[in-house]
Amino acid sequence: MRTRRRATIEDLRLAIDCLPRATKLAMLEGVRANEIIVGAYSNSGGICPMLAAHRAGGRTNLIAFARAWDRFTLGGARRRRSRRATTRELLILRTHLEASLLDDVPAPALADAISEHRDLRAAQRRAPDVFRVRDLRRVLVP
Repeated sequence: MRTRRRATIEDLRLAIDCLPRATKLAMLEGVRANEIIVGAYSNSGGICPMLAAHRAGGRTNLIAFARAWDRFTLGGARRRRSRRATTRELLILRTHLEASLLDDVPAPALADAISEHRDLRAAQRRAPDVFRVRDLRRVLVP
């Protein structure tokens, strides 16, 4: 069974994974360039991560991220007053954004390499007039 804290972090990661790549990049840039707050869209002390992303060019409106961010940062707080995000909260946000961006990069597929190899082997079998290494040895070595 998941603990409450772990569940909120996993919910935040899921919400981050649902963001478009451009928004993730803009959010990273916005988080680095602005004071980030929790519990509000903006106040005199800073802005929320989605507004930071919006100002950095990520034009996405995903309410699931805002809710996950507030649940993660505010937890079960009875008084929901806005405050600055802690260093730990910002570190977790940046880490999840970077990890999600790394997951977006497609890795070379092993299945594609295997398929290409099989196609090459089949082509070699269909073309018997093409010299192979062992055929060359027979010709060159008496």
